[in-house]
Amino acid sequence: MSDAISQLGSSDFEASVLKSDTPVLVDFWAEWCEPCKRMEPLLQELAGELTGKLKVAKVNVEAHPAIANQFRVRGLPTFMLFKNGQVHSTQIGAISKSQLAQFVAKAI
Repeated sequence: MSDAISQLGSSDFEASVLKSDTPVLVDFWAEWCEPCKRMEPLLQELAGELTGKLKVAKVNVEAHPAIANQFRVRGLPTFMLFKNGQVHSTQIGAISKSQLAQFVAKAI
């Protein structure tokens, strides 16, 4: 995993996402999720391209079910874009890099 992507859990989610001055794209994923694995290289590319404009983070829903429940994650992968501590938009399912870039562009 890239240094540009943070792995988050219950102890650091609030500080890293909800209190961030920068928009944060959170990828809710699981080890067994094949579409989640296919999205990984796209997330790494996006994180590198938007350094300073966007933070990219991942939450393993099996390791941190309370966070997934808090945000009503029902399908994987689920991408949530947080801005000013609030969910700005949500995308469920694997998408292309251009679709991911368009999704993120709404908040940055």
